[in-house]
Amino acid sequence: MPSPNDPGPGRVPVTAPARRVCVDPQGPVLVEGPVEIVLDDGTVARSDRFMVALCTCRRSRAYPWCDTSHRRRERADPPPGNRTPR
Repeated sequence: MPSPNDPGPGRVPVTAPARRVCVDPQGPVLVEGPVEIVLDDGTVARSDRFMVALCTCRRSRAYPWCDTSHRRRERADPPPGNRTPR
């Protein structure tokens, strides 16, 4: 078990300020920046912006950053017979 003073590789020291993350079920994950994202192939994407939108649907042309591509896909309403009353 590592000690709190030795964060080890890829771990944030205990004294580092916490980042705020906001999860929107219908959209991106918002993270207070600056951030570095390590992608599957090992490359690092960095943003120095104060707030970053991370794509969770993988439709973004600017992945891992959200470009609101998820908005272009329209959801079909369920057929009237399958709706449950509230």
